[in-house]
Amino acid sequence: MKFRVDRDVFADAVAWAARSLPVRPSTPVLSGLLIEASDAGLVLSTFDYETSARATLAAEVSDEGTALVSGRLLADICRSLPAKPVEMVLDGARVSLTCGSARFSLQTMPVEDYPSLPEMPSATGTVKSDLFAHAVAQAVTAAGRDDMLPVLTGVRLEIEGSTISLLATDRFRLSHRELEWDPRTPDVSAAALVPAKVLGDTAKSLTAGSEITIALSTTGVGEGIIGFEGQVAGGVRRTTTRLLDGEFPKVRSLFPSEHLTVARVDKAALIETVKRVALVAERNTAVQLAFSDGVLTLDAGSGDEAQASESIEAQIDGEELTTGFNPQFLLDGLTVIDEAVVDLAFTQASKPVVISGTVQDGAAEPGFRYLLMPRRLLS
Repeated sequence: MKFRVDRDVFADAVAWAARSLPVRPSTPVLSGLLIEASDAGLVLSTFDYETSARATLAAEVSDEGTALVSGRLLADICRSLPAKPVEMVLDGARVSLTCGSARFSLQTMPVEDYPSLPEMPSATGTVKSDLFAHAVAQAVTAAGRDDMLPVLTGVRLEIEGSTISLLATDRFRLSHRELEWDPRTPDVSAAALVPAKVLGDTAKSLTAGSEITIALSTTGVGEGIIGFEGQVAGGVRRTTTRLLDGEFPKVRSLFPSEHLTVARVDKAALIETVKRVALVAERNTAVQLAFSDGVLTLDAGSGDEAQASESIEAQIDGEELTTGFNPQFLLDGLTVIDEAVVDLAFTQASKPVVISGTVQDGAAEPGFRYLLMPRRLLS
């Protein structure tokens, strides 16, 4: 194997492929990055039996061949290389990398022990890359992080015709985002439970191109796979991951059909006020929100400890109420809403609030909703 490649293109592709390498691989070869050189160029791959990454890029290939080297080490080396072409040569059990006057020699791992990457399923449709990345970033806000509840660490992706719905919950909050896309089959209907971290990282990493191809295959319980592919300046990036096994809770019904109180508040003012008041909130205690007479008053702290109180303007339609929320969870939802003004909709103080961007007259409904459970207030 011998090839010559642009330093920036190579370093970017190596970093992208290596980002999904496991921190503690079950076998040493899974820490490797597979380099395949042929007349078609280079293919860089990583795989841990759950998630695969595959980057193709153009290169001047003198001798075809394959090598498996430490992915994280190669990524670290590439980041530090001077701005000159990279040449890599396989010599026996080692690979030599030359860039300008910099030279590295890397030990290879046995290619024959490396697992075969899964095939990309047939394309289900395409979506604008920036729109998808933004929608996913909003949805994963509410995804769980407790590996003891693996179903809740995923995002449920539902496809119905030209609409994709993204749902995530950690039992204390719930996010729902809808967006339009271009399906290959107009009446397509499918659902998948995708690991939230993989989905978030992948969507963010594929924004260089104009669109992302989504390929979904649900062949059976625990056997489903989803793939994402996008064009970049240096070639093509492709990620696949196994779907999570388990039944995602039926959460759509948690969004109430009507509300008794709706408060309209400037988002930036509310975020800054929550941040200030929460400074005195003890760990795992709520910030109190009281809605009355065109004013939203926030309070935190109690007894002999530090206390804080601040009021901001609010347009309130309906009954006055007082409730409380985990301040960080409240901020998480507010900060991913696009609109400058938000609606906080309640059925009653002890029930969840639904937070969304304010809809102007004639405008479409906001694509993102965030439901948050209240916290018990300290007396």
